[in-house]
Formats: sequence, structure tokens, C-alpha cells
Amino acid sequence: MFAIIETGGKQYKVQEGDVLYIEKLDAAEGESVTFDRVLAVSKGEEFVTGTPVVSGATVTATVEKHGRGQKIIVFKYKAKKNYRRKQGHRQPYSKVTIGKIQA
Repeated sequence: MFAIIETGGKQYKVQEGDVLYIEKLDAAEGESVTFDRVLAVSKGEEFVTGTPVVSGATVTATVEKHGRGQKIIVFKYKAKKNYRRKQGHRQPYSKVTIGKIQA
């Protein structure tokens, strides 16, 4: 059984027990969160898609930890104009473990 959920502007295919790194959630570590934007659910041979979401379907997960990803360098440069700007960025994330898929 798997589901396709949407969170943080991205879509993820999840199964029970999966570990995901998603956009940072507003939940404390160890807290349970519920994703109600379930776009599709598959149970064996049965596949249900939503328009745009499957009504009554939810996916519960537990927040394991929060962190920040690897540093990405943003470098702006204009040739022959002595213009250079260097900036770093680390995207915050939440590590979640998928618990139960209800459909």
C-alpha cells in the first residue's frame, strides 16, 4: 500500500515506515503530524486518485528531527564590470517517519 502526498509544494510517494526529508514543518521533534493532502492511494490492485485530493484519506507521520541541508553557494557575476556577490544558503528540513496510511 502506498500513497502520494503533497507537502511544502512538493509531492512524495510514501509507504508505511518510509523516512522522508521534507520542507520544515511547524511541529516539535517527536510530535505526530497528519498530512491531509493525499493525491492518490493504492491498495494492492485498487488505485484511487483524487480530484484533486482523495476525500477522507490521511497519512500520519512522526517528526524525528529538524535540521539544515548542505550549503549551496549563490554567486552572481557580471563580466568586465567588477561585480561579484557571493552568498550561501542552507535549506531547513524536517525528517519524518511515515506511520499509518488511512484511506
